[in-house]
Amino acid sequence: MDLSNLKPAEGSTKNRKRIGRGQGSGRGGTSTRGHKGAQSRSGYSRKFGFEGGQMPLYRRVPKFGFKNINRKEYQGINIDSLQKLAETKKTKTIDIDILVENGLASKNDLIKVLGRGELKAKLEVTVHAFSKSAIKAIEAQGGVAIKI
Repeated sequence: MDLSNLKPAEGSTKNRKRIGRGQGSGRGGTSTRGHKGAQSRSGYSRKFGFEGGQMPLYRRVPKFGFKNINRKEYQGINIDSLQKLAETKKTKTIDIDILVENGLASKNDLIKVLGRGELKAKLEVTVHAFSKSAIKAIEAQGGVAIKI
């Protein structure tokens, strides 16, 4: 075996169709495009979603809803997560840097503290937003909820 007698496996390669090379080739004349019509012309490209003249799906289905361009997407973090963080890290202040450092949020997130769980530690929490129940729970323990 050497480079001079290498060849592809049997049946793995095919010769391409040589189209439009005269009548003797068997594919002359219309060159497999049929007679007349848009698809027989050069430069034809089918519209996206074209269904052969049938009303396309994207036009049959009714429009509904809208996308609010002013929507703010918050990363929710519950009070029980803050309690666990306070216990493991032995910290009294929690801000965005600490949350990012511990993988609870990413640095570009807007963060909102939510009220699920129980808080036992007195914490000073600094984030973008709070739910009413979260503020109540933090202040009940003598902590402070600071909005950025």
